[in-house]
Amino acid sequence: MTNSAIRILLVEDQKLMRVGLKSLFEEHPELEIIAEAQSGREAIEKYKAVHPDITLMDIGLPDMSGIEATKKILETDSKARVIILTSHLSENEVIDALHAGACAYVMKDINTEILKMIIRTVKDGAMWLDPQAVPILREKNCGVVPPRQMSRAMFKEQHANLTQREYEVLKLVVDGKSNNEIAQELTISEHTAKAHVCNIIQKLVVDDRTQAAVKALKEGLV
Repeated sequence: MTNSAIRILLVEDQKLMRVGLKSLFEEHPELEIIAEAQSGREAIEKYKAVHPDITLMDIGLPDMSGIEATKKILETDSKARVIILTSHLSENEVIDALHAGACAYVMKDINTEILKMIIRTVKDGAMWLDPQAVPILREKNCGVVPPRQMSRAMFKEQHANLTQREYEVLKLVVDGKSNNEIAQELTISEHTAKAHVCNIIQKLVVDDRTQAAVKALKEGLV
């Protein structure tokens, strides 16, 4: 453990999943699992006992849903940072999770590097949604994602499922800016800038930032 390690409470009822995540984090000393819970009630008690930086919360718990546990944790600590982990995408669960106060909604099959980046950026105060969840929120106009006025530029952005901030970052990527330069220009942390770039790469279905820039130019996204 390092002095700057992000302290994580892992809430997961499946032993195999817990072991897998613990093994993953053991390879990264900047991320430390300080406590584990197998149920919603245990998660709430463990949170009160250890006050983690991040809570990784499975939705399908045996006694209550991870969403309900998240809501109860936020009732005890409004500054809690909870990342919802799920194996499937559910329209109602996406909306309920965010209304409960979750900072991120993440599929369990997510790329390891992106998961690490999500943890860091959520710790820094950012939010993250699986790209598949963004259209659901916009279609429902449920108040979590603000409605947009439709225009040619906005249509291009919506077509790529990019948020307004990601659209701004994409423009800077096309300009050849590094993550550090993007962070300085947008007044965000470098970790957050890198997370935005990772999200853009994932949403545009490309392999790297260069391909993202090329696709953006070809499809007129910038």
